Amino acid sequence: MSLDENQPTQAAALHSSAYGTRNGLTYGLMGFPLAFAALPLYVILPNHYARSFGVPLATLGAVLLGARLFDAFIDPAIGKLVDRLFARSASAVLAFAAVAALVLALGFVLLFFPPALSQAGLVAWASVMLMITYAGYSALTVAHQAWGALLGGSETQQSRIVAWREGLGLLGVVTASVLPALVGLPSTAAVFCAALALAWLGWQRAFRPTAGPANRDALALTAGGRTPAPATGSVWLPWQQAQFRRLMTVFIFNGIASAVPATLVLFFIQDLLQAPPALEPLFLGSYFLCAAMAIPLWLGAVKRFGLARSWLAGMALSIAVFIWASQLGAGDVAAFALVCALSGAALGADLALPGALLAGVIHAGQARHPALAAGGYFGWWNFATKLNLALAAGLALPLLSLFGYAPGVRDAGALNALAIAYCLLPCLLKMLAAVCLYVLVIRPGRKESSP
Repeated sequence: MSLDENQPTQAAALHSSAYGTRNGLTYGLMGFPLAFAALPLYVILPNHYARSFGVPLATLGAVLLGARLFDAFIDPAIGKLVDRLFARSASAVLAFAAVAALVLALGFVLLFFPPALSQAGLVAWASVMLMITYAGYSALTVAHQAWGALLGGSETQQSRIVAWREGLGLLGVVTASVLPALVGLPSTAAVFCAALALAWLGWQRAFRPTAGPANRDALALTAGGRTPAPATGSVWLPWQQAQFRRLMTVFIFNGIASAVPATLVLFFIQDLLQAPPALEPLFLGSYFLCAAMAIPLWLGAVKRFGLARSWLAGMALSIAVFIWASQLGAGDVAAFALVCALSGAALGADLALPGALLAGVIHAGQARHPALAAGGYFGWWNFATKLNLALAAGLALPLLSLFGYAPGVRDAGALNALAIAYCLLPCLLKMLAAVCLYVLVIRPGRKESSP
């Protein structure tokens, strides 16, 4: 047999290693520091600035809304840039990721350890540092997600790639949820910076995706080999695909449903449950630990029921758990621990399955329109994620303030408003997401697969 005849077999064997344990670990390891940073940024930061520095909730909500909107709107441009870097080489993407990691580490430290300032100065400092931190975080996230999607594969293989990334990410979240209480914020920041450096070094050893037609076209355009398309063309091209629009609709409603309780959970624990501070790491840690433990179960469900139906089951579980949580009151710490465990299991579906669905949409889109590339999709995907978080902070916190709630307030009316915002509002949004998933994704997919 000649060398040329061996090449397809060798290529297939090499590509299959992209879904193995070694590559899962080296590629997915970056999920650890990214998720490690996400919990302080999106969960701890609002509570930290409100309680430690006395920033009013309405002001804090406006700051978070503005910074997160900025973060959301730069994501499509980051996606376009990442596609051009992939067109050059995987090494160019890794160099870009190194710069992004440095920006993220610097912004994170300066955000949580501000200088002594007046409250107005502190608000301005937080606004600028948030934008810097979010920019680094977004650039690193889009590059990392696009890398995984470009590895291709079947539904099961893509869900395995995403599961490695999100599973290691959940380990990062669990670590971030308990470390501040154990060693303090300065040591936590040092651990984060070290984990970021180690993850980038591991990423260098990961399986490198082969540039597909989309990336080769992008390279030719970047090099001046053809007449460039309009600047907005590559940014908006994903929206021309009906499958992407349907999936994004579901993702947005589901994301807002998840972002609201993430923003309010510490207020709920401290003021409605009136739980001892020592239990906060236990609640957060069990939530994310159960999410990590549930991912293999959701992957098993994917093999039997498919990605979309398994995600629908996760939504149903989340709705049932939060309806139950709305009945809890002061002192119900054991019941809330169970709520954290079950809602964490539902979170496992939210983390492992939508990204794998998006990877399938990306490959279907590239088959029809070679100009489409993974970075553009993930730019918009992360735009939606950040928009959800911005709306959750920018709307939920000022509305709670309007209804009389402030940190430490134990008035019955204020606590009722907190319970409704934390438990019932997410249930309504989750129900809407579930309906959209069935109507827009599952039913059309069933029709397309029928003979």
